[in-house]
Amino acid sequence: MGQARIFGGTLFLNQSLYALQSGQGPQTVVLLHGFGGCHGLWRPVQQALARDARVLAYDLPGHGGSLDWPEAGPAKVAVRAILADLEERGVDRFHIAGHSMGGAIAAMMALAAPSRVASLTLLAPGGFGEEINGRLLRRYAAATSEEQIRACLETMTGWPNPVPDEAVEALAEMRRHPGQTDKLVEIAASIARDGRQGVIAREKLAELPMPVAVVWGILDGVLPVHQANGLPPLFALHLIPAAGHMLPEEKPELVTEIIRRTMR
Repeated sequence: MGQARIFGGTLFLNQSLYALQSGQGPQTVVLLHGFGGCHGLWRPVQQALARDARVLAYDLPGHGGSLDWPEAGPAKVAVRAILADLEERGVDRFHIAGHSMGGAIAAMMALAAPSRVASLTLLAPGGFGEEINGRLLRRYAAATSEEQIRACLETMTGWPNPVPDEAVEALAEMRRHPGQTDKLVEIAASIARDGRQGVIAREKLAELPMPVAVVWGILDGVLPVHQANGLPPLFALHLIPAAGHMLPEEKPELVTEIIRRTMR
């Protein structure tokens, strides 16, 4: 397993699957970004959680350091890859937080290995309803310049909140890697077929044994907030009035607190 230093943590490489590790502690927290993102978008959340826990922020298959993962794109590929990577690291049980596409993958990981997931925090998760802003997703996938990326993030972000310059720069740097934009365009087409996305059955979600929190921005322009309706009764639902879709960047302190609360 090769490794390199980045963002003050350790970037591990396992069969082209990347995760930034930071912090130490008795608990492990796994962070999964959304479509078109990268591990660096979790930086403020990861730094806060790493004060008393081991934190792993992954690049999902087909993204960033995990660009060349075989058959990257389908959520089930990411589920298998991350569960296997955690097992190889000796992580038997972990807390997980996922945003958007990463939220769908996190939920599917919990369904696939419920005994290994100690808690689940889902931020505007994919798979909770058919509707998805496919046009914006495709535009975001094809964006390469900082101006194009910022314009997409402005649409995804709740209007009271600024788009972080660091996020724009990190995404532009990621997309300069050969083949990255083509891969994102391919994944976007598979996510939003005919303007619809795949749905995780609510009856399956209701069977999850661990604490589950769902967080949604009222101003979400990618996945409508009404997809949070009708959740299983034991799920903790947090609706954020002044936030859009990009919750880890818009409300990092609140996201950190909700993850910690769910872990407890």
